[in-house]
Amino acid sequence: MRDPGTQPQLTGMADDLTEALRAHAFGMPEAWEDHPWGESVAKVGKKVFVFFGVTDEADPPRITVKLPHSNDEALAMPFTVPAGYGLDRGKWVTVTPPADAPLDLLLGWIEESYRAVAPRQLVARLDAGAASPA
Repeated sequence: MRDPGTQPQLTGMADDLTEALRAHAFGMPEAWEDHPWGESVAKVGKKVFVFFGVTDEADPPRITVKLPHSNDEALAMPFTVPAGYGLDRGKWVTVTPPADAPLDLLLGWIEESYRAVAPRQLVARLDAGAASPA
């Protein structure tokens, strides 16, 4: 996980935020992109860990992530709602972050979602990578 002491702010365009979120998701061990239902998702194995939705330049960035540990905290924020289609029962949250949302918070949620669905050996690889000197 990222150092909680650093909280950079995204001040660029929505495209920059989307690009940063996608790069982080697809940088996870064995993560790959799929397009079920016509939308972009990040998967590990056969399991989705981030829904990016249908990309439309007119819409603000939006992600849906599984947050088994920080669900209540996340839902207390004004830019989150429980995910639809019954996913909320599995602690899925839809996030429409404002431009000033802390990037580390959003990236942390993507990582939490990955950890919730990824096989243990891939989570171990993630941890090993985080422990490696930069």
